[in-house]
Amino acid sequence: MKLYMHPVSMTSRPVRLFIAENNIAVEEQVVDLFTGEHYKDAYLAINPNHMVPVLEDGDFRLTESSAILKYLADKINSPTYPKDLKQRAKVNEVMDWINSNFYRDWAYGFIYPQVFPHHKRKTDEIHGATIEWGKERAQGWLSLLNDHWIGNKQYLAGDQISIADYFGAGLVTLGEVIRCDFTKYPNVTRWLGNVKKLKSWPKVNEVFYGLCDSVKEQKFNAI
Repeated sequence: MKLYMHPVSMTSRPVRLFIAENNIAVEEQVVDLFTGEHYKDAYLAINPNHMVPVLEDGDFRLTESSAILKYLADKINSPTYPKDLKQRAKVNEVMDWINSNFYRDWAYGFIYPQVFPHHKRKTDEIHGATIEWGKERAQGWLSLLNDHWIGNKQYLAGDQISIADYFGAGLVTLGEVIRCDFTKYPNVTRWLGNVKKLKSWPKVNEVFYGLCDSVKEQKFNAI
């Protein structure tokens, strides 16, 4: 198998973490997002969405981080994607919620506009209003994540780790780039701590934390 990815990519990190934790034999191909390689014809032939990650398994090609995690978990018969219909449905539910609701405002409305120049709005007024609106929405989603989705559980879908945790932790920790403080959300803090105990977390996220360190002198509007 082959994985097209970038080590800083929020959607690549969960897949790489799952692969590392389960010792899956996968060749990694870095797609340089910072030089625009994902917009060049060679990569567009692989993924017209110009996004990472992409998994190739023989002549089978799969995009979307959530779908890739499900495929890999089924391929190795991992308990992190339960076979029980109702348990699996709960994993799917929280992954869909993170992807469709939480991450839209968290990343594209709040954090990406502060970190990446190509997400900057046309005027300072529009840019500032976008971030403030995104921040307000993100705080609401974090409260839901803390109180409803996690609550007194150790992980998102129960007290055993699932692929939802791999996926969710990779996206929520985007907040570390702008130095968000999760202490107002103790269940989120506890949950992230549980996922970060995975033996492969430090190595897989080494480049990501390099990004965090590279912007530590910048001022951000953080939670």
